[in-house]
This record gives sequence, structure tokens and C-alpha cells, in this order.
Amino acid sequence: MRLKTIGLGAAAVLVVAVGALAIASTGYPRALGPRKEAPTATRIDNVRLVSMRPGAPAVQLGHSVLVEGDRITAIGPAPALPTPPDARIVDGGGQTLLPGLIDAHVHVWDESELAGYLAHGVTSVRNMSGMPFHQPLAARIAGGRILGPDLLTTGPILNSPGPNEQANHQLVTTAEEARAAVQRQHAAGYRTVKVYSNLTREAYEAILATARELDMTVVGHTPEGIREAGMPADKPFNIAFEEVLDDGFGTIEHVESIVWHGLRDRLDAEAMRALAQEIAAADVTVTPTLIAHANLVRVAESGGAYLERAGAETVNPLVRRLDASTYDYWSDVDPAAREEPRRAFYREATLMLHEAGVPLIAGSDAGIFTNIPGLALIEELKLLVRAGLTPQEALATATATAGPALGLPDRGQIAPGMAANLVLTPGDPLADIAALETPSGVMVRGVWLDETDLADLRQAATQTSELRSGRRVAELLLALRQTP
Repeated sequence: MRLKTIGLGAAAVLVVAVGALAIASTGYPRALGPRKEAPTATRIDNVRLVSMRPGAPAVQLGHSVLVEGDRITAIGPAPALPTPPDARIVDGGGQTLLPGLIDAHVHVWDESELAGYLAHGVTSVRNMSGMPFHQPLAARIAGGRILGPDLLTTGPILNSPGPNEQANHQLVTTAEEARAAVQRQHAAGYRTVKVYSNLTREAYEAILATARELDMTVVGHTPEGIREAGMPADKPFNIAFEEVLDDGFGTIEHVESIVWHGLRDRLDAEAMRALAQEIAAADVTVTPTLIAHANLVRVAESGGAYLERAGAETVNPLVRRLDASTYDYWSDVDPAAREEPRRAFYREATLMLHEAGVPLIAGSDAGIFTNIPGLALIEELKLLVRAGLTPQEALATATATAGPALGLPDRGQIAPGMAANLVLTPGDPLADIAALETPSGVMVRGVWLDETDLADLRQAATQTSELRSGRRVAELLLALRQTP
């Protein structure tokens, strides 16, 4: 299995060192500035309401939604809503109003990416590789000091030395090292641990035990143990995939990792169907991230031209620099023999998981390789539909299913008491999920963003900074070096 995440080598150290010294690295786009004069209430009238509430009609015509502060307080026909006299009234014009989208797997490097998410209706994200700046950034967002989607984050990725290790991983081998790493992450304020595929059995078991003691959630790639010669084709992994299923994972990431680890990279439909039943029986949630591999194939099919498509300029410049050799590699690959069959099988496997009853939540791996913040989630939903989910089922992976799965029970539905995270779009995403690509309005924590605001955010998403990102990566590398 080839990984899509970047490595950080000697060139990266030089880049981040420069970034660490730059005064310019402390700014962020003006479009993300706090809204100081937001009304206390907003009523959005005349919409096709797609509430995603269990048991509610799929669509409710001619509805209004009342928001007070950062909460939805009422829904129904406009005349029936008790509206404060100073409320802002937004004419929905018969467009579709749905819950703000949730991206369960992203990598945030810079504030400009927040603009990209909001511009595409993504109002909550889970960052999957913690750096020291993420928790302060989440606090700034929650406190209204900067505009952005709700931000959750794991701690730094925990891994052991091996073929999938990266310089931004916290490497642990022994039980003692693993326990200490989890304890330090908890002390630093993290409440979710992300594990990775190289973890030794000793380290992995210590991570699980310590996380349970500290009431921390474990998510990530399923650990395989030490990779020996002949694995996986000729001999099984040291840690069998089935062993991990009852370990209490919050979410397992990447359907391709499930195929790699659970099927030992065999494209075997019958075996995958049986494995899907086992995962369902274990009540484990899966984040398929079909886009992670699909975008590799798209780059290969286009001879690299896909790297220059519209919106690609919003991918972090530090990532683009560090991924240059990966870009070159995939631009020269012929995908027909190996990668195209896998792309098709990963879609098939995802449908099998869904049909078996495995909860699926949408993640885009945005911020890695050429996955565009915000837009990549819509691409992921389109891939889920192509895999065989209905548009409504795909939408649920980024709304009603994703909220509770990430510990956000008040996100992902439109109902009184829920967070006021909303998306207004002129199309009908239940007929064509691509309608989500062009929102005409977005609300995040009660702040209404109209078409002019969204245009400003799209522009702000291009204001990436290698210096800001370099400073953040330098802080992470320094923290990992100081770890005993």
C-alpha cells in the first residue's frame, strides 16, 4: 500500500526554519475576521428544507428556519415562527437549505484553509494530525476571534519505525514509550489519539490501555505490527485486522487500508463481503476517504494535468513543495494494471460496508496530496454516490451520521436546539449531489455568509502561506524532538 501523506525531510527542515523566523507567518486572510455586528437573530424564509432529521420528510417545501444566537430555535412556515423584531430576514428564494457539512478527515496547515471549507459549506472538520497550533486555533474559532468551521483535532500521530513512518509522527516502540506519549497528549489537552499502521503490538496495546484509563478516543489506521519480509502476500500481518475490531476504535480510516490489512491486499469480493459483516457486528464506524486513492489515479490518468485544475492553488504551498516527488511519481504512473482495478474495488468495498450496516462518515483527506480543502468533501460525496449510495445516504455521511460519530450530537441536523450550521444551495442535492459545489449562503455558529462573503472566502482560500505553515511544522518537529 502506498501512502498519500507527505514526508518531512531535510528540505522541509530548511523551509520550516525559514518559516519560524518570518514575521509574516503570524497573519491570516482578512475575510476570516470576526463579525462584530452580527444580528442576534436570523430567519431564513422560503426554502426547500432538507433537515436530515430521523423520521422527518426528506424535503419540506416553503419552510423557514429561525436562528437566535448560535442555535436553531424554530422551524416551520414563516408566519408561525415567533420572530424577534430586530431579526435579519433572508429570502431563501425556494433554494435548498440543509445542515452544514462535516468533514471527518482533514489536515489543517494554515488559516487560509478555513476559508476554503466555509466557502464550500463545510462547517465542521476533524483534523487528523495534531500540531501545537491546532488547539489554540480551535479556541479562537469557538470564541469568535476568527471565522472558521468547528475544529476538532487528534494529537500527533502515534506510530512505530517502519515503512510508513513519517517525520511528523511521534514514534514509539515500547509499552513505556507508548504510555508516556498518550499521557503527554492528554496533559496537552488532546482527547483523541490517532494510531498508525506500523505500531508494534507492545506499543499499540499500551496505547489502548492508557487511552481507556484517561477516557480518550482512539482512531486511525489499524495497526499491523512489525512489517516483515513477505507480508502481506506470503504471510499474515503480526496483528490481524480482526484482532483490532473489538478494541473500541472510534473510527477506522480509509477503505483502502481495510482492504490492505483486512484482505491482505487481495481484491476478493467474497472475502470483502464477509469482512464487512464482521466490521458491522463490531459496531465500528468507517471513514472511507475514497478520494485519497481516486485522486492519485486522476493524476496518473491525466499525466499530471489534474494537479493544475481549478482550486488546486488552495492546497497548502508547503505540502506542494514537500510532495513534489510524489506528484512526479504519480504523473508518470500507468494506472491501468494496478491502480484502476483498486479504485473500482474500493468503491465496491465501500458499498459492501454500507449494505452490511457499517456506519460511514465522509472524510476527504483534504490538505494532503492534491485534495482541495472544502471542495474535496463534495468530491468524496460524489464518489460515495458512484459507489452505489443514494444522494441522501451520501449526504448523511457528512451530516446526521457524522455529527454523533465525532462527538458532535448537535451538528448534522436542522432542528430546534441544534447548532446553527447551515448551507443554502440553488440546486437539489438529493437529485444530484454535485449541487453542493455552489452554495449561495452558509451559516456557521449563527453567522450568516451571503454570496459576497463566500466569494471573499474563495479568494481568501488562495492566500496560503508557506511561512505560516513552516512555523507550525517547526513547532511540531521541535516538540517531537523534545519528547524523551
